[in-house]
Amino acid sequence: MSQPDLADSEDTLPSLSRHAVHVFGERGMGPEGALRDDTLAAEVPVALVFNGVSHAVMMATPLDLEDFALGFALSEGILDSVADCRGIEVQTIDAISAGLPEGMPGIEVQLDISTRSFERLKGRRRSLAGRTGCGVCGVESFAGLDITPQPVPPRDWIERIDLETVLRAFAALPARQVLNAEAGAIHAAGWATVDGDLTDVMEDVGRHNALDKLLGRLARAGRLEEPGFVLMSSRGSHELVRKCGRLGIAAMATISAPTAMGVRMAELSGLRFWGLCRAPRGVLYADGLTPPSNARTASATASMP
Repeated sequence: MSQPDLADSEDTLPSLSRHAVHVFGERGMGPEGALRDDTLAAEVPVALVFNGVSHAVMMATPLDLEDFALGFALSEGILDSVADCRGIEVQTIDAISAGLPEGMPGIEVQLDISTRSFERLKGRRRSLAGRTGCGVCGVESFAGLDITPQPVPPRDWIERIDLETVLRAFAALPARQVLNAEAGAIHAAGWATVDGDLTDVMEDVGRHNALDKLLGRLARAGRLEEPGFVLMSSRGSHELVRKCGRLGIAAMATISAPTAMGVRMAELSGLRFWGLCRAPRGVLYADGLTPPSNARTASATASMP
């Protein structure tokens, strides 16, 4: 896949900020507490604008926004391929111009997309306000949920994504969570090889955003077909599984538990799904071997020797 032209610009707003805070409860402190600087994660409204039309506003960490926008467009089915995106430009919008409270600027990410993709986008019945925890805000009926499983092609290497491999990748993740180490409250999405080598890590205050950043990074580099798997510092919910399935990602592992719908989505998609990956154990909720049409509810617990 070809890579879209991207604006040569630095990230427009800081991803972390320092705030003076009063700390209470530590030994030796007086009743007034102690004054110190604390590092907080930035959470900025990011408008995704397609051919001049605003489609979604997400609360995101203002970092790797070109990757984020492209990953979102691909994982939400707005674009079929990277080639449908002709260019991406990021610009900061001051609070007054954006109609936001003082001291809260926004960011617009302008995407120039193909006519076919844009016409399809305009035909959608609703404009997303952003994927939240439930991910379905504003849907008028069950039929509007758009949660059809995305079948993943069988991979002859899928059984190599075993417990040892998954835990090896997770062991390397904390050292790569640079923003989270400073501020906390930040999710990570990583990409690892079939040997468990962690190659890429993207961070964001939103787990969906972190995954979209990772998917966008892989797509821009033409690496979506690489053997490997996604790992997430979050629970495994259905929308994360579906995003991976849409782009042909065959395996995912999460540090926390999945939801029942997340597991069922993985079964129906034929995606290998590990959860509760905390050494020395992990739970294999979907093996990625059962044909999606014959998927059944099952789970297996494994532990390291």
